[in-house]
Amino acid sequence: MRRLIIPGTGLETSRFIFGTSSLMRVGSEKARRRLLAAAVEHGFLHFDTAPYYGFGVAERDLAPILKANPALRVTTKVGIYSPGGEEQAATSVLMRKVGGKVFPSLARPTTSFDLNRAKRCLTGSLRRLGREHIDLYMLHEPELHLLVAGEWLEWLEWLEGLRSKGTIGFYGLALTATRLQPFLSSGSALAQVTQVLDTLKGREGDVLALHKRALQITYGYISGARAVGDDSPVSELLRLAAKRNAHGPIIVSTKRVDRMAQYARLEEA
Repeated sequence: MRRLIIPGTGLETSRFIFGTSSLMRVGSEKARRRLLAAAVEHGFLHFDTAPYYGFGVAERDLAPILKANPALRVTTKVGIYSPGGEEQAATSVLMRKVGGKVFPSLARPTTSFDLNRAKRCLTGSLRRLGREHIDLYMLHEPELHLLVAGEWLEWLEWLEGLRSKGTIGFYGLALTATRLQPFLSSGSALAQVTQVLDTLKGREGDVLALHKRALQITYGYISGARAVGDDSPVSELLRLAAKRNAHGPIIVSTKRVDRMAQYARLEEA
């Protein structure tokens, strides 16, 4: 799979980033780790995860893959926290997710941009990932009004300190365009790197162009198409997505090992 540099950074990544938000739906731990290993075999250099994905399980599943392949890149996030915490067993996670369909509070996350909690979150992510370095550390769906001036300056100081120590490579925001707009309008330095929901029909990522910014990391093309009744083949949707975001990586995901090769074939085409 082709490599590229995320615009505005010096971070090399693969054309497609493998997203782990739905990793728990794959099934057993063995099946999940087989899928992640297949992603590496088919050229994925970069994985996107978060403490909230699988309530900590996704980060833990990545640990052996990252250990076996030190050159891999990883994105994780901060700000959305799992009900029951991120250290619970996979069986507990499954019970919460199933029970949450009847009693939503069992599976409802909490959102907090308290800096002290964020510091504890980072420590937990490093431990679960089995790493001392995170390539890209993102605030997960923040809203500017939740970070008053003094607080976001404290966040910025903390993140820059982590960069200088080598704990993280780059930082930024992973969010929708609606939430991104106020950060861009205010000139917030927290928007150093953006990971934004973008669809072929909605073109939400154009908010960046309004502020003379290029698309960096985007996601949501397949689910966005399906939401408006577009049944085009995945390969065609991704071809159009790659044309739209011609210079940045796109987050993709699948639950099937046999579909991994399509991403490499898209690049060959």
